[in-house]
Amino acid sequence: MLVELMRTLFIALSIALTACATPGFAEEAHSESHNEPRPFETDRDAQADVDAALERATERGTKALIVMGANWCHDSRGLATVFEMPETAQLIADNYELVWVDVGFKVLNQDVAKRFGLEGTPGTPTVIVARADGTIMNLEDAPTWRNAYSRKPEDIHQYFVEMAARE
Repeated sequence: MLVELMRTLFIALSIALTACATPGFAEEAHSESHNEPRPFETDRDAQADVDAALERATERGTKALIVMGANWCHDSRGLATVFEMPETAQLIADNYELVWVDVGFKVLNQDVAKRFGLEGTPGTPTVIVARADGTIMNLEDAPTWRNAYSRKPEDIHQYFVEMAARE
């Protein structure tokens, strides 16, 4: 009985170690989680930041990209890491006015989510793409980013290429 239990534990541990050693997005984009960006600032006036982004979007003919998340959230930091990759950083700089909105433990800045037709922050991050006039373009997709850490950087990049091209 004990031998069988030890063998089961050994197999489970081997599988876990193999999974951790498998290369992929998490390893490539998030090799050292302590070095991931933490762009969310609790003391910011989120509504004013969103207003300013929409104003800049109007002036530049771009869109607003509002990321509602938190520094404690690995998916929020994972998305921020991809946003810092050179090709994606350039895409965002050319096509979006980026705003990081801190939601704390989903209790801060819920008025920003409501402004765009979302009931609170369904998950972190929630990613809102809005036209310069404040119309949300991705109401269906906005709350689906809570798995951003496990998405491939090229898939994230492509999503924002496609959103940038939409009218």
